[in-house]
Amino acid sequence: MATTAASSLQMATARPCISSSHRAFGLSTAMLNGNFKVASWTKLSCACHISSVQSFQRCFTSSSMKLDKFVTKAMAGVSDNKPVSGLPINLKGKRAFIAGVADDNGYGWAIAKSLAAAGAEILVGTWVPALNIFESSLRRGKFDESRVLPDGSLMEITKVYPLDAVFDNPEDVPEEIKTNKRYAGSSNWTVQEAAECVKNDFGSIDILVHSLANGPEVVKPLLETSRKGYLAAISASSYSYVSLLKHFLPIINPGGSSISLTYIASERIIPGYGGGMSSAKAALESDTRVLAFEAGRRKGIRVNTISAGPLRSRAAKAIGFIDMMIDYSSANAPLEKELSADEVGNTAAFLASPLASAITGGVIYVDNGLNAMGVGVDSPIFENLNIPKAQH
Repeated sequence: MATTAASSLQMATARPCISSSHRAFGLSTAMLNGNFKVASWTKLSCACHISSVQSFQRCFTSSSMKLDKFVTKAMAGVSDNKPVSGLPINLKGKRAFIAGVADDNGYGWAIAKSLAAAGAEILVGTWVPALNIFESSLRRGKFDESRVLPDGSLMEITKVYPLDAVFDNPEDVPEEIKTNKRYAGSSNWTVQEAAECVKNDFGSIDILVHSLANGPEVVKPLLETSRKGYLAAISASSYSYVSLLKHFLPIINPGGSSISLTYIASERIIPGYGGGMSSAKAALESDTRVLAFEAGRRKGIRVNTISAGPLRSRAAKAIGFIDMMIDYSSANAPLEKELSADEVGNTAAFLASPLASAITGGVIYVDNGLNAMGVGVDSPIFENLNIPKAQH
């Protein structure tokens, strides 16, 4: 069982199973297919000392623009001769490794963009079978529109590493995976090997992001979930984070930050989110608290998880009820709007920055406030309560 990028409901697969009896879901998260929310980007641009998003809009709308180079370095800060105003998110000189980026439609991609906009150098770990397609899409410019940053430059991904976070080291890899043609041509993709490769290439990192999960039986009710399916969900969706932090901790600079993605099914009943995935997210949140203590005491590393609301991504659409969940959220959350991926990305940038220097062991809700609700106010029983509607 291998891992990919985390989905809008953080429920898809780490790796499509070899067996046809397992149904797979890719874990990417939507970067809105170029439909950027200017208001959110405006906030981030202000945080990164960018006085206007006009250049960003001009660059984005100019589809005829051709780029000779594969990447353009993102510069998120102001020039040295200009005074700094406000309270900036400044990650210049920091390096981030985001595990679970396989396309430009996901929370992992959105987090990478926000970190890049704040000045961080970006490294990503991509599920091995998706590696060739992802790198090819980058080279061919398929993601160029999605790579546009608030200052009009393009996000640079310094290096893409093959990664399957289900396996800690080469000894854990079964023969059926070693000989699988989808893994042919790739090496050093277990967690231990990936960490060693990053160390050899760059020496250290400052930010570690876990954006992957797997639920091979996610469509099954818990009472119909097999032991194998349940344990697979726990392994890929929660222990994979423990393993990542364990192996990357030696190369995370003191005072660094580690972030994962969770979902409210960890503490509330979400019918349809089965196969042990709700248990896996509960374990992830519990592990976040313990890891915050252990990593904090050892190296001053802050560990937090973002509980993100539903997002309209390709992976989530494959699950079947994402539209219903988004409609439900919009109708019942305190903020009556659809969540965008950059809102999650911007939260991650804040958590990774010195502005969050005293925040650790937390579950940070980015869901328009839906987690605070005790009832669904769109229920007919509340129709006579004159519940206010959004005025925008």
